[in-house]
Amino acid sequence: MLPTPEDIKKYISAGLACEHLEVTGDGAHFEAVIVSPAFEGKRLIARHQLVYAALGDRMRDEIHALSMKTLTPDEFKAQA
Repeated sequence: MLPTPEDIKKYISAGLACEHLEVTGDGAHFEAVIVSPAFEGKRLIARHQLVYAALGDRMRDEIHALSMKTLTPDEFKAQA
């Protein structure tokens, strides 16, 4: 069974404290907007690594593709 956007949202939020989390997708390809204070002071690659760590083996086994926009709370507020 393919994962749903809600599944991906649950997986990420279980392993990473998020202030805002949106996930869309079709079961194989997903897009996520992830806002976390854990991203403070980190470069893009380190932010993505935090998300991959939260997803664990699911990234290899269940999720074919995940496009991420990773923001700190201040960066997210600045977009509003």
